[in-house]
Amino acid sequence: MIFTARQFQFIFPRPALVMGVVNVTPDSFSDGGRFLEPNAAVAHALALVSQGAEILDLGGESTRPGAATVGEEEELRRVIPVIEKLAPQVKVPISIDTMKPAVARAALDAGASIVNDIAATTRTDFMMGQIVAESRAGYIMMHTQGLPPTMQAQPTYHDVVGDISGIFSERLNLLLNEAGVLLEQVVIDPGIGFGKSLEHNLTLLAGLKTFNKWRRPLLVGVSRKSFMGKLLGAEVFDRLPASLACAALAVGEGVNIIRTHDVAETVQAVRMAEAIYSRRKNVD
Repeated sequence: MIFTARQFQFIFPRPALVMGVVNVTPDSFSDGGRFLEPNAAVAHALALVSQGAEILDLGGESTRPGAATVGEEEELRRVIPVIEKLAPQVKVPISIDTMKPAVARAALDAGASIVNDIAATTRTDFMMGQIVAESRAGYIMMHTQGLPPTMQAQPTYHDVVGDISGIFSERLNLLLNEAGVLLEQVVIDPGIGFGKSLEHNLTLLAGLKTFNKWRRPLLVGVSRKSFMGKLLGAEVFDRLPASLACAALAVGEGVNIIRTHDVAETVQAVRMAEAIYSRRKNVD
């Protein structure tokens, strides 16, 4: 299985990739405001790479539940200077976390290689897909039910794993056959925490193997998510142990990319889990 993102190529099976989060926002739930200034964002990104991040995910609009939307001009103002400064300094792909085609295009022009699209399963046109196809960028197709301002207002599924699996089948077909994206450009993300209740999130994590059927890299982002707080009563900065538990479980279920704020700790947890899982066949 191959994942290509412009000049970058990853061949699986291989150790799971750890994607480091760089929020260039004033209001993200975990670290909003800390890296709003471009030099601070670049310094943070370089630190994440030194800790083992093999992808950097840069976002200029908070996607936490209830977050207000950000105008295109403001989002561009936040992210483009960071990408321009960062791209010449790193040898890992930069992912732009955006719902806006114009921001994705500008970010790719500035040096990004991946589009992380949380609105992938809600789109009614092919503009984002066409940008990805033309640029040969990687594309993270994430599921959400609704968008951040309203997505946690009573999300409902008949069968959360089956429903999302069906949506991915439909959207993947459109992406390949209508937008012209190549299969090797696509990563699938079930969207933990995006339009899901506590029970939905736990059920998705228990059913991750279902999403391996397309033979595409599977990404999971669980870092410090609010469902952990609901289950454990832990505040945002006390959720690292729960985040690491979910990451370790995920790689055992075939997840290829872990998106996290805590790169060094996640790299350790994932490598330890992989070392154990690799010996299962000897025990069986």
